Amino acid sequence: MNPNIIPHQHAIQKADRHRLAEHRSFILWFTGLSGSGKSTLANRLEQKLYKDGCRTYILDGDNIRTGLCKDLTFSEEDRKENIRRIGEVAKLMVDAGVIVLSAFISPFREDRQLVRDLVNKGEFVEIFVNCPLEVCEQRDVKGLYQKARRGEIRNFTGIDSPFEPPLSPDIEIRSNEQSLDDSVDQLYRAILPFLKPSAE
Repeated sequence: MNPNIIPHQHAIQKADRHRLAEHRSFILWFTGLSGSGKSTLANRLEQKLYKDGCRTYILDGDNIRTGLCKDLTFSEEDRKENIRRIGEVAKLMVDAGVIVLSAFISPFREDRQLVRDLVNKGEFVEIFVNCPLEVCEQRDVKGLYQKARRGEIRNFTGIDSPFEPPLSPDIEIRSNEQSLDDSVDQLYRAILPFLKPSAE
């Protein structure tokens, strides 16, 4: 870090925001192939948390690409930078007392670990939305797999770019084997322990 950059310490801290919100803040990191159901799950879970009075925000791949990361391509280097920027934004939002639901393919284990290392232990929950490639291709709501198969899109995860599945995700959802409601219920039960404010 540049020696002339000195971070400020503010009077209101993350623990104060937790007490105000009456819940902890953390990152719910959804990873999986395009079409696996990451955004759908994140949206439905956010609605459930919102009804509980939780402060939430979704960071979604396509939305981020229209602003913060619109200068990036889909090269491996730029995809890594995309995740790095998202991780830094998510870290700030966790400090602000917000539950961040982050829905990105994020195909590389190294990049997901980088984001985990940005925050405190227990503030990063890796959710693997596990769905076979053939099922994701059948869904293909955006038509991206067809374009990738035709060579119109390069470096597409699952086609000509690898996806490195989590080796030990905090939560695994098999979205092709269970209903959306069951998946959301599974997620909700799994994250309840993370919601309780700790004695900070």
